[in-house]
Amino acid sequence: MPLNSPKSLAILTIFILLSISQTTTLISVTELDESLTYIWPLPTEFTSGNETLSVDPGLLLSLSFKAGNSYIIEQAFERYKSIIFKHINYGLSVFSYLRGRTRRSDYDITKLSIVVDSDSEELQLGVDESYALFVAKNEGQSIIAEATIEAKTVYGALRGLETFSQLCAFDYGTKTVQIYKAPWYIQDKPRFTYRGLMLDTARHYLPIDVIKQIIESMSYAKFNVLHWHIIDEQSFPLEVPTYPNLWDGAYTKWERYTVEDAREIVSYAKMRGINVMAEVDVPGHAESWGRGYPDLWPSTSCREPLDVSKNFTFDLLSGLLTDLRKIFPFELFHLGGDEVNTDCWNSTPSVKHWLQDHKMTPKDAYQYFVLRAQEIAISNNWTPVNWEETFNAFATNLNPRTIVHNWLGSGVCPKAVAKGFRCIFSNQGVWYLDHLDVPWDKVYTAEPLEGIISVSQQALVLGGEVCMWAETADPSNVLQTIWPRAAAAAERLWSRKEAISTGNFTLTALPRLHNFRCLLNRRGIQAAPVTNKYARTPPIGPGSCYEQ
Repeated sequence: MPLNSPKSLAILTIFILLSISQTTTLISVTELDESLTYIWPLPTEFTSGNETLSVDPGLLLSLSFKAGNSYIIEQAFERYKSIIFKHINYGLSVFSYLRGRTRRSDYDITKLSIVVDSDSEELQLGVDESYALFVAKNEGQSIIAEATIEAKTVYGALRGLETFSQLCAFDYGTKTVQIYKAPWYIQDKPRFTYRGLMLDTARHYLPIDVIKQIIESMSYAKFNVLHWHIIDEQSFPLEVPTYPNLWDGAYTKWERYTVEDAREIVSYAKMRGINVMAEVDVPGHAESWGRGYPDLWPSTSCREPLDVSKNFTFDLLSGLLTDLRKIFPFELFHLGGDEVNTDCWNSTPSVKHWLQDHKMTPKDAYQYFVLRAQEIAISNNWTPVNWEETFNAFATNLNPRTIVHNWLGSGVCPKAVAKGFRCIFSNQGVWYLDHLDVPWDKVYTAEPLEGIISVSQQALVLGGEVCMWAETADPSNVLQTIWPRAAAAAERLWSRKEAISTGNFTLTALPRLHNFRCLLNRRGIQAAPVTNKYARTPPIGPGSCYEQ
């Protein structure tokens, strides 16, 4: 067939068009907008340059800590080294260095210095998480020791390590780790003290290793509270030594958490600067309790709310919280109190008689139960957290230490802080991750301080929390449901409002969120595509992680 024939020209034209299409696609996939800063969440203040620095695979840690060594920092440093140098055969690199084939002087960054002011490793609400990170080439004249993290506490140092790891990128051409746009000078601190993720293990059991993977992923986005909704009406998987039949309410004998399991979760989280707030939701959402102790049910046909008329109910609750206090050192404890339907209290003769004797309505009894539960929590040196229904029903009688947890909609935190209560923002319309039709940008633009003008009242909003309710989530899809949308809330809770609230988010935030989703994937976290219509759904076709 002649090259100048109509058929050959048509084939050639198609080939050229396909080549152009493929080239265009490749360019759009591989080129990132260099004007953006690919650190998530965005630091408070930072400057960068135009140098590229190489990082030694044998990177050394120099730690200055008043108490001497810090196991938390030392372990974190090793974790992050394994992430940063994943593509480099570390053993071979050290061997080559010892043989002189690769000298330490060949690298710009050979040491990471971490300076911590405090000698305490206590982790509680409001612990200082600020840090300063400086990365520059040391040419013998600089006072900066190549890469330096300065922090008030070990937990600030952990946040600095995460940022440092995000600056490090593997160059596939040179097969080395590089830091671009150096020198970096970063001053960073969180906007809110409470930045949480709620995890529901009652509606579907999550094995310990899955919970650990979720905690690990939380640290990448600088979350600092795991709200562990351990039990609910469907199942009671936790061991309680004082009342050993409670975990008869587990789905099966294989879907349980021992005391040691729970302590391991708390310890694992602390190593990553994450508090664990346990929740015991009372008096509703508690049907599973009665499988081990049927006397907690008002009757066999009225299995929740728990029986308000029996002292045994409160004796058991007291024993349960006393046991849990030995496991959970965090100062906050969630007592639930939501979605309490008291109708069957009125239809159960024994409870109805008790209500009449005490001159209470079912609504009064609901208040009575919540306040008694609060007293038990406070007696165990906990600060009670309750879902917003308790505030909506009897705000004037709530213990003044109560933290109101918003979920039903907007407008609750402004009302709560106006009455002097502290508040946690979790508006279900934007921050419930089980709502799969909520897009990333709606999560990103949600504002915890919406409607609150007074600076003193704004200070009463501790922060916010995304909630992973598990009716349709289990180990097969929970990570894809959490990520990457949870990261959108994480930046809202960490970064300065002014820095992330202007401009076209599709241009300023979306490419950075794509990048963070790819970072999660590289680190073994199964984060779903960002822009699909429904969360956690698979890609709709071939393409780059940086565009889906």
